[in-house]
Amino acid sequence: MLQAPRKNDDGPATVSGRAWLMLALATVGFAVNFWAWALLSPLGPRFKDSLELSAFEQSLLVAVPVVVGSLGRIPVGALTDRFGGRVMFPLVSAATIIPVLYLGLAGHSSLTALLVGGFFLGIGGTAFAVGVPFVNAWFPPERRGLAIGIFGMGMGGTAISALTTVKLVDAYGTANPFLITAAVLAAYAVVAALLLRDAPGRTVPTEPLVRRLAATCKLGVTWQASALYAVAFGGYVAFSVYLPTYLKTGYGLTQADAANRMAGFVLLAVAMRPMGGWLSDRLGPVRVLGGSLAVVLVGAFAQSLTPSLAPVGTIAFLSMAAALGAGSGAVFALVAIMAPANKVGSVTGIVGAAGGLGGFVPPLVMGSLYGAYGSYAIGLILLGVVAALALAFTGTGVRHALTRRSPAVHSH
Repeated sequence: MLQAPRKNDDGPATVSGRAWLMLALATVGFAVNFWAWALLSPLGPRFKDSLELSAFEQSLLVAVPVVVGSLGRIPVGALTDRFGGRVMFPLVSAATIIPVLYLGLAGHSSLTALLVGGFFLGIGGTAFAVGVPFVNAWFPPERRGLAIGIFGMGMGGTAISALTTVKLVDAYGTANPFLITAAVLAAYAVVAALLLRDAPGRTVPTEPLVRRLAATCKLGVTWQASALYAVAFGGYVAFSVYLPTYLKTGYGLTQADAANRMAGFVLLAVAMRPMGGWLSDRLGPVRVLGGSLAVVLVGAFAQSLTPSLAPVGTIAFLSMAAALGAGSGAVFALVAIMAPANKVGSVTGIVGAAGGLGGFVPPLVMGSLYGAYGSYAIGLILLGVVAALALAFTGTGVRHALTRRSPAVHSH
């Protein structure tokens, strides 16, 4: 009901080998930029000790790259509509090298220096808004959910950072992980400049950027997808940033153990993202989103009781990881169906910004609530309430919009 007609869906032959190559290159680029984007988070506890930061200052330190990387997606998505991923991927990757080197070599001696570096590190987080329109243009409508879901696995770059950053600093000093990441970014920028190609027949918008963004803001899908992505991806980002602190404070785990568990959470969410897109191609994004949000609702309320970590806490967190990953994939399957072809980048920019901002707020709220009450329960109850509201919205507003849109989808 909610997808393009089946008659041209005659198996993978409808997608060229070059499209899969472009998808692979884009996914690697997304992962590398997200690795850079997430470099400060694993070092948050260390900077807290060495610079004597308050809990709020530590939260701010890891949140600044998130908010900048999120808001930066709005212009970057619109610029990708105009100039294509072939230009924008190498550009974003090369620009991210500068703050990475600054943080590694000079910018970790004071909170101010870290915040300045973190601000520009946010550029790495904009890579998402380059990849979605780039990949979208290479794939037919009935395969976009899966394709963009696979691209979305690049968010696993945050797991690379979580698993390696602290170990590299311990072994070789603070500069080491930053120097390695800068080298990988440089290599990717060169490879992307040489190999990336925009899809033939890509729709290039002609009107100016500001007018295009204004038109994008008038589309219903922009705001529907933004609200849902703020919950789905925002929840994922918030947990991936805050889980080490939560597990250390709430359960007394060591920093290394907490970081490893966070990586497990991230990897499961990453693996479920293409599954969410693939299921959306088959069942429709509304059903996948509904199921995902219901799982988050149950998991958040279960975890608010602070159960023992084995098995209840672990099951609650891993269930939420799977649901947030699948839900994030489903949101972009919705965008692929609902957004006009020449505005996919602009819509993605705004939706991606909403997702990142959705991840910016919860760590600050959790830190403040823990500081005030010495418990995380209220924060988790709030997450459950938000998931319940998003579930109701999916079943009403989004379902109606998609039903109205269906005839237009079938006529393409």
